[in-house]
Amino acid sequence: MNARTERTPIDTPRCAVLVGPYLSGKTSLLESLLAACGAIPRQGSVKDGNSTGDASPEARARQMSVEPNIAHARYMDEPWVFVDCPGSIEFAQDYRNALQVADVAVVVCEADPARALTVAPILKYLDDEDIPHLLFVNRMDEAPGRVRELLAALQAHSRRPLVLRQVPIREGERVTGYVDLASERAYRYKPGQPSDLIQIPDESRPREQEARGEMLEALADFDDGLLEQLLEDMVPETNDIYRTLAKDLQSDLIVPVFLGAAEKNHGVHRLLKALRHEVSDAAHTAGRKAIPPEGEPLLQVFKTLHLAHTGKLSLARIWRGDVKDGQMLTGPHGQARISGLYHLLGSNLAKISEAGPGDVVAMGKMEPVATGDALTPSDHVADRMTDDPAWPEPLAPVYAMALHAANRNDEVKLSGALAKLVEEDPSLTARHDADTGELLLSGQGDIHLQIAADRLKSKYNLEVTLARPQVPYKETIRRKTEQHARHKKQSGGHGQFADVKIAIQPLPRGSGFQFVDKIVGGAIPRQYIPSVEEGVREFMPHGPLGYPVVDFQVTLQDGQFHSVDSSDMAFKLAARQAMAEGMAKCDPVLLEPILAVAIAVPNEFTSKVQRLITGRRGQILGYDSRAGWQGWDEVQCFMPQAEIHDLIIELRSATLGVGSYSQRFDHLQELTGRLADQAVAAQ
Repeated sequence: MNARTERTPIDTPRCAVLVGPYLSGKTSLLESLLAACGAIPRQGSVKDGNSTGDASPEARARQMSVEPNIAHARYMDEPWVFVDCPGSIEFAQDYRNALQVADVAVVVCEADPARALTVAPILKYLDDEDIPHLLFVNRMDEAPGRVRELLAALQAHSRRPLVLRQVPIREGERVTGYVDLASERAYRYKPGQPSDLIQIPDESRPREQEARGEMLEALADFDDGLLEQLLEDMVPETNDIYRTLAKDLQSDLIVPVFLGAAEKNHGVHRLLKALRHEVSDAAHTAGRKAIPPEGEPLLQVFKTLHLAHTGKLSLARIWRGDVKDGQMLTGPHGQARISGLYHLLGSNLAKISEAGPGDVVAMGKMEPVATGDALTPSDHVADRMTDDPAWPEPLAPVYAMALHAANRNDEVKLSGALAKLVEEDPSLTARHDADTGELLLSGQGDIHLQIAADRLKSKYNLEVTLARPQVPYKETIRRKTEQHARHKKQSGGHGQFADVKIAIQPLPRGSGFQFVDKIVGGAIPRQYIPSVEEGVREFMPHGPLGYPVVDFQVTLQDGQFHSVDSSDMAFKLAARQAMAEGMAKCDPVLLEPILAVAIAVPNEFTSKVQRLITGRRGQILGYDSRAGWQGWDEVQCFMPQAEIHDLIIELRSATLGVGSYSQRFDHLQELTGRLADQAVAAQ
């Protein structure tokens, strides 16, 4: 039997999330899927700027996805929601969040074995999160090598066995079709149309038989009945094979691999049929996430958007029950009424009155609701999902720029706009640096921040500039001294008088500041002592070199006062004068912040990363295998903060985009010579 038995149609929407590296062709695949489903009249193109997804000005300008594109469609009268996620590693937060509501992930990859490494972080995340997924090898008609070489390269980055579902049919060096290994049917590609059914070419039969045997052996690892049939040289029924494939995919035991070319619609109908027959529904996914099947309606928000005309939109998957427009929902951050319920097709919103289990909806003006929130109609905590540890933590920033409003009158408006950008993308942060006073915008890379700046302009009419942030240098002293200062001023009536004698001395690194009072005999009345300390502290933010002074002690030894002319202000000014004159004699030295940095890379790039570290004045502390990552190393080092700014750009350039790092402040270290002179001159 070569046809699948009929099954009961699934009438609840299923959600397939398209993920993959930058330029792998996910948005083209979305277009092809929607055209094959009849959801759009014709297949658009990213290059031509008329695709259903990537409709924002920022996406069109760069011809790349910069936020998830969501589209509802029906295939063979069954409802689907496709979510196309950005491929750039700088927008990884979006695919991590979207995958939390996926029934299946479609990993789109290039047909080049040399590029297999670019899929590694995605496959690792899917394996860790136990999310069923399959691979779609795109642009197979332009493949530079053999499928078996590609499969071997990809398998190195997957803990699940990759199960090839098709083998290509070649005419010379061109791939013109494929043989389906489950049905043993052959198809010839037709550009823009479903493939033609053909006889399996004689020259393809040996490879088809070999690959089919490998597929069945992989399935037999999880099915004793199938294993027994193979051991007895029995040919399994085709429908049994399909059932096993579906069961193993839904249980996240295997990763099926399909071939095609999205722009030409090659292999897309076959992919849709596999999705239709082999992907579980929302109830199964909810069970995988330990969501009880019974209870009141339950939704989970996976993306927040702020649109110019509709305001805030909360995109959510409905796990259980029905949801209606105007309904009141409660989450961990408060209660809100749905003000508009929508389906999406790219940037187009279609208003609906209600939606049921499995659906993905956009809800209008849910102000207290945040990404990751679980929502229910009642005030009860939404099952266990509100505090579900599986929800991804925001990615730690690896790149920062100082942000300045072009018009200073826009600073208040800028604060509100930044809060909305951060709400849309939790991997973006905005904060004021306490040391430099700058407003820092931090994220996942240069493009990430440039697009944030573009959105401030296009959405909120805010012109901003991005600049390299200042390094929070400090300074300290290497010599002790004693200093006397007198503040005396007579201007009619009460004058000003204060006399202080202080000792200044260095302290060990990390000691901070200490003030010691050694006044005896009432040389300075007790009420004026705090004013002396205040004057010292007012000097500290700008030492002789222009930077905050740390790790020193000031001892108030002696002084004089006048019963009429002395005051708090006079003693504060005297103390500042003593500090200004005394600190310059204490051999001041610049201190630069040193960060403890852990750089994670595939071990084939470890030596390259070590050269990168030494080229940035780093000190290598050692390296070891990266925990949980086969074939990866983690290099530990100290690196000056002045060298960290564009580290992620060089690191990704050297590692096919997959290298990453984490950092934390470790200590301050003396800086002398040319670099110190440049830092002082920059003040």
